[in-house]
Amino acid sequence: MADLSFIEDSVAFPEKEEDDEEEEEGVEWGYEEGVEWGLVFPDANGEYQSPINLNSREARYDPSLLDIRLSPNYVVCRDCEVANDGHTIQVILKSKSVLSGGPLPQGHEFELYEVRFHWGRENQRGSEHTVNFKAFPMEVRRTNPLLRDYWVYEGSLTIPPCSEGVTWILFRYPLTISQLQIEEFRRLRTHVKGAELVEGCDGILGDNFRPTQPLSDRVIRAAFQ
Repeated sequence: MADLSFIEDSVAFPEKEEDDEEEEEGVEWGYEEGVEWGLVFPDANGEYQSPINLNSREARYDPSLLDIRLSPNYVVCRDCEVANDGHTIQVILKSKSVLSGGPLPQGHEFELYEVRFHWGRENQRGSEHTVNFKAFPMEVRRTNPLLRDYWVYEGSLTIPPCSEGVTWILFRYPLTISQLQIEEFRRLRTHVKGAELVEGCDGILGDNFRPTQPLSDRVIRAAFQ
């Protein structure tokens, strides 16, 4: 059985303010009403939102990205928590792995604290970002020291509150996942067994991706030619 390709990316953003965390707590949201997020989360109406479609021909080669190499500093993590929050699967790491250099602010390190997955119910969709209008069956957000070719742009979180000021790093070469592996993700549910479901929800966890947003006047930079 052939393997499937999926997008790998990293996201770096400042720590949230305590007031923001208190405001988000207890606010329910779902992917079905994604177009209405802006009614509850004003940042979702911003001009520089994510995800986007990445047009590789329009990306601008930026040699300065190679002046300071994107440098992951990994610590082997043997302690992590895997959680299903009803929207996605999160792997929350207890190690102190950090990412620095490249397009990130100099003198700052960004800690890798979780890995998030987005996938579709069918292989034709699932990734949040698209490349040349092509969607992939899954997108995983993490860092990888072996991949050096990447695109970078400024955007937002792709889940509420959709705060902007986020640096997105999308790696050029997709990873692979087998059909059997992705089917295991598609078996996951949004609620515990026996829980009452809201109207219109079948309880299957999938299609947990936000539609692409307008690029506006943003420039996508590439670390390769």
